[in-house]
Amino acid sequence: MSVTTFASPAARPIMLAMTVLLASGCASNPPPVIDSAGCIATPDYVVNDPAESVNRSIFVVNRALDDYLLAPVARGYRQLPDFAQSGVHNFAANFGEPMVFINDLLQGNPRRSMVTATRFITNSTLGVVGLLDVSSRFGLERHRADFGQTFGVWNIADGPIVALPLFGTSNLRDATGRVLGFAVDPFGSNSDTLDTLATISTVGGTVDGRAQYLPLTDALQQQPDYYAALRDTVAERRALFVAQGKLGAVLEASVHCDAGMADEQN
Repeated sequence: MSVTTFASPAARPIMLAMTVLLASGCASNPPPVIDSAGCIATPDYVVNDPAESVNRSIFVVNRALDDYLLAPVARGYRQLPDFAQSGVHNFAANFGEPMVFINDLLQGNPRRSMVTATRFITNSTLGVVGLLDVSSRFGLERHRADFGQTFGVWNIADGPIVALPLFGTSNLRDATGRVLGFAVDPFGSNSDTLDTLATISTVGGTVDGRAQYLPLTDALQQQPDYYAALRDTVAERRALFVAQGKLGAVLEASVHCDAGMADEQN
């Protein structure tokens, strides 16, 4: 894999955001617990939303963009044949494997990093640039990892809830991690071909990801306070995702664990 580089226009604001994040302090959390069913027990987490009025205003804008643009496109996408949706999902996931590899290493998990590297090489070749998930047939299951999870594994505190235009609502730690993920180029190349593939992956992955979460958001929109319901659900799922990273293992969540953990593996 190539040397990781930073997209220069975004480097300075990212470093500033990282400084603010690190200044928010570290959290001393107990290690994750596996319950009798073999699942991660829901860890304790706190939803700290001191700028709720501002966040709600940004949420209104983000929801309008979602309601009138992204969600309708995602619903249309779900009408495509299964093989087409699988191809988009697999391609986007495979293109993101180098970023997962970086975070596996940063989390001090060599086993998961080797699985990720093997998956990327196998699916990029035998899987036709990732359109087919050949690796899963060999027992190398996909997992996710991002900078927000890595910061959590490092016991960096969640920080307050922030709503960012287009990026959505999350805690400061995850928001910083998400922006950092956009700024880091794991391929370290200015190749036009890679830039094109990255654009396709970003667009396809965004639509595919939104399509996967349609059932969840449709249910949450039935709640009296959609903002609070979505905010709290995201907080719980991200707490479970960080716990998964701390354990350094991929559980069989799709079989008998919380659905949120299954989502984080796909």
